[in-house]
Amino acid sequence: MNQALQGLLDLLDLEQIEENIFRGQSRSAVVPRVFGGQVAAQALVAAGRTVPEDRHAHSLHAYFLRMGDPGAPIVYNVERMRDGRSFTTRRVVAVQHGKPIFALSASFQVHEEGMDHQAVMPPAPDPETLPTSEERLRDYDHLDPVVVERFLEARQSVDLRYVDEPPYGRFGEPRDPHSQVWFRTNGKLDGAVDEPLLHVVLATYVSDMTLLDSVLLAHGRGGWAVGDVVGASLDHAMWFHRPFRADEWLLYDQESPSAHGGRGLGQARIYTQDGQLAVSVIQEGVVRIPR
Repeated sequence: MNQALQGLLDLLDLEQIEENIFRGQSRSAVVPRVFGGQVAAQALVAAGRTVPEDRHAHSLHAYFLRMGDPGAPIVYNVERMRDGRSFTTRRVVAVQHGKPIFALSASFQVHEEGMDHQAVMPPAPDPETLPTSEERLRDYDHLDPVVVERFLEARQSVDLRYVDEPPYGRFGEPRDPHSQVWFRTNGKLDGAVDEPLLHVVLATYVSDMTLLDSVLLAHGRGGWAVGDVVGASLDHAMWFHRPFRADEWLLYDQESPSAHGGRGLGQARIYTQDGQLAVSVIQEGVVRIPR
């Protein structure tokens, strides 16, 4: 396991203060605020720490309320909404400087057998044939070197590979509002850390990295990296359908069905490399053209 991945695991390992209160550390992301995927992942960790081990996360619904301060810790207050025979529900509010910055509801379920069908995995090239983030980013002479280094630092723990050019790689003309990314952790997860919740938490962390790319593609925008868009995540929802491993290749197939009123919607499916539909994701974000 490389040092960057260990650092991410440490970031997601919360300190328990009271029975239903946890504290997590923060760090700067690609933009000078707390990365939304970090807060969502930490909140899911907090919820999961209050749930029996035989119940696995199957969905989360969250709202980003305020911009997080990367220089301050985040306190997560867990409310035990329901403990049923099959399902357990938790509500988590993340607080900084006395104000809520994020709210999440998560549901957990005991394993059950039942009906089974899924959407077919779309075609995608072998991830091993695609350039790494570093190989791709180092070729973009139009990007500020500081931006490139921020991207690379943020992705040291995750091997993330675009199938086509990302929005900031080629912009100026509208493209199909569809984006594909392969990802996995930069190292294997084993030993004490190799538990089902961690894989779900890591997918939650990565899911906020690229989901609104398809909104930018539809309008030929490069995003904050080139300064032609400002924005932030508003809400985020995920459904975890089948078991998966975050240290094995996952295809993140993303598209945008709509943008209107300063907001853009992204929806996606995450597949395992052998074609199993593992996760569905929907997110809306503020997407504004600078004046």
